[in-house]
Amino acid sequence: MTAHQPERLLKIDEVMRRTSLSRTHLYALIKRGDFPAQRKMGYKCSRWVESEIDAWVTKLAA
Repeated sequence: MTAHQPERLLKIDEVMRRTSLSRTHLYALIKRGDFPAQRKMGYKCSRWVESEIDAWVTKLAA
């Protein structure tokens, strides 16, 4: 049996690094519904779910 690993939450800089997209382009894609939306963690604090970003990159590469 494998232990469940908790989801990692990524900062915007890590999302930009993994996707090679600029901050402006990421937010434009989110607005259009073409990129996973961030989760608000508090005032001025947003994170992205790692598995959602990985799935988006995999889908794009297919």
